[in-house]
Parts: sequence; structure tokens; C-alpha cells
Amino acid sequence: MKRHTQIILALAAIGLVNPALAERNPHDPYERYNRAMYRFNDKADRHVFQPVARTYRKITPQPVRTATRNFMNNLRDVVSFGSNMLRGDLEKAGTDFMRVSLNSTFGLGGLINWADAAGMPDNKNHLGDTFATWGWKNSHYFVYPFTGPSTVRDSLGSTITTVASPNKFIIHDTAARYSVSALNAVDTRANLLDATDSINDAALDKYAYTRDIYLAYRNKQVGNTQAQAEENIDDLFNETDEQATQQQQQPENTSPPKPNTQPENDPVLQLNMDIAPLPISTEAQQATQEYINLWQNQAQNNTAFY
Repeated sequence: MKRHTQIILALAAIGLVNPALAERNPHDPYERYNRAMYRFNDKADRHVFQPVARTYRKITPQPVRTATRNFMNNLRDVVSFGSNMLRGDLEKAGTDFMRVSLNSTFGLGGLINWADAAGMPDNKNHLGDTFATWGWKNSHYFVYPFTGPSTVRDSLGSTITTVASPNKFIIHDTAARYSVSALNAVDTRANLLDATDSINDAALDKYAYTRDIYLAYRNKQVGNTQAQAEENIDDLFNETDEQATQQQQQPENTSPPKPNTQPENDPVLQLNMDIAPLPISTEAQQATQEYINLWQNQAQNNTAFY
């Protein structure tokens, strides 16, 4: 798993900041529920998932963990293929199909990842990305049970994917299918232990920090650089007459534009401003800053985080 993906998922797993410092976020109208679910997930992680993940990593050889990760990623490529087909992105769908074909045949059912070794693009899109492509870019924050930070859009996509999981068509035995799902959860948490351990001593409002950095991360992924305060799907498709009139009435600016590499509403800039004065540990600052630097590099290259 890529380092920057580990860091963002680690932040999603434990977060960082003090409720007294948190401000109400217009993208979090369900904050009362979300905070309650966050506390539930946090306790479940500390008392169940972390101990199981540490035991799994301790007793399971690295080659077995790698094979497990490859197998799960091969199933994710199947989901990505379907999502890209729905998006109408035939190029990425074709790449996903080739990855699944190569890894499922020559990779012993996906246990060996020949696609990455061959340098094939790794898309890993899902239904949340598909909905964003269809116009639902702006979505409220939502904490999903057990899996953690999400949005209403992504939660709907995850629920549909869970109900119509490719596992049901590949693994017909119910007990085996549940075992694979449990193994996937444990392996995923084990892969994030190092990242979470490096920032879990931060002493501020974990919920607010997790929410803000996750929303900024997902907005960047789906190209929602101008996140609106209210979620209105109709506004995503049509520009109002008032907005059009205002644009027509704006005088033409003949002066040369001033260079602006970090606009005021740039979430990366805002994150730097928010994190800098916070009394968090050096390791936590380094882990968070590494994520931000990776994010800035990705933004400059105009690429996604997959």
C-alpha cells in the first residue's frame, strides 16, 4: 500500500485535535450522530481490531500477508472495472479488465500481483467516484459503522457494493465468503499499524481533525475544489440565472493576472495553517506534514491518489 494512502487512512482511523478547538463544519450537519459513531468505532478499534491486527501481523509470515493483500486488491479491481464502465471511462475499465485477467490467470487467482510488476495503471475507483462523475461531487460528511470516515455519497456506494459484492459471484460458500471478508478487514488494519502508531499520541480533537482532513482529501480526489456549504444535487448540474447574470455584469479585468500558487481557499494551505500551531508530537507532525507534502505534489501533477 502506498505511504500516502497509509497516512490518510491512519488519520481516518485515529485522527488528531480537542473538542474545544473544533468549529462547526457546514459539511457536517450530522455531527451529533457522527461523533457518537466515531467514539464507538474508536473503542472497537482499540479493544478489538488493533489487538487482532497486531497478533495477525506477529504470527503471519510476510509472504502470506502479501498474497492476501494481492488477492483482495484483485477483487477491488473487479469493483473498479464496474465503476469505470458506469462512468463511461473505457480506457480505465480496459486497464482494470487486463489487470484482473493477468493476476487471476498467471497470478494464481490474484495471489501474485503481476499487473503492478508489469507497470499497469492501478485505478481502484469505486461507486462513490462514479456518483461524483455523474455530478454528485459535494457530499456531507458521514461516519460509517466500523469502517469510519466517509460521505453520504461514498457510504451509499459502499453499501451497494457490499450488497452486490463480487465475492458472492466468486466465492459461493457463505462461510468461506465471510471468512475472506474478515481476513480482509484484519489484513487492512494490520497494514495501517505503523502509520497509526506514529501519530496516535496526538492530544487534540481527533474527530474534528479526522473529518476536516478526510473531506479535503476526498474533495481533491473527486475534483471538488470549490466545496459548497449545502448539499444540493440540482445545483451541481445547473447554474442559476442569478449566477449567470452576476458573471455577465462583472467588469473585464485588463490588468495582468497575479501569480497565486496557494489560493486562500486551498485546503492544503488551510491544513498547513491549522496544523502548524497545534501542540502535537514531533512524530505526529512529521507524519501529517508528509501527507500534506504528498498531497501538494499530487495536486501539482493533477493526479489522483490511487
